[in-house]
Amino acid sequence: MRELSLNVMDIVQNSLSAGAGLVEISVLEDQKADRLAIVVTDDGKGMTAEQVSHVIDPFYTTRTTRKVGLGVPLFKMEAEMTGGEFSIQSSPGVGTTVKAQFVPSSVDMIPLGDINATVGLLIKCNPDRDFIFRREKDGQSFTLDTRELRAVLGEDVPLDTNEVTQWIEEYLKENTQLLFGGATER
Repeated sequence: MRELSLNVMDIVQNSLSAGAGLVEISVLEDQKADRLAIVVTDDGKGMTAEQVSHVIDPFYTTRTTRKVGLGVPLFKMEAEMTGGEFSIQSSPGVGTTVKAQFVPSSVDMIPLGDINATVGLLIKCNPDRDFIFRREKDGQSFTLDTRELRAVLGEDVPLDTNEVTQWIEEYLKENTQLLFGGATER
């Protein structure tokens, strides 16, 4: 995968397949420390220590549609290639947290990609699930929480209607621009 946002999509799809009702996605950037962290936390079925050890193996998958599972191993490799770190914490019945830390100045750093479009698509395609998206840059941040949207809109307005998806898209775009001082992301 040549954009980190595609890795996020894959990790979140794993969370949803594990029965997660709430998925938190955090993209945390600290330019002074030369760090970019991506954290995905879910309340899905979780994994045992043995399952966690298998999940980073590219030749292990629980899927029946293909013989290998590359999403998590690639995410891990991409973080480590930049000099960063990768971890998975999981407990059966509690959920899973996947964290990748990158060194953005590394020659091996791949682009973040359009994380806003990824989050918007995840919400649109999974209107029955809840998402919290947090974007932070150098101590400034914004958050989108679909539970708050549901509280304002009421249960009669699904999150996948055109008006809601357009609002989400604009909200993410405007807040990202504010976070980056009107500049476009790298």
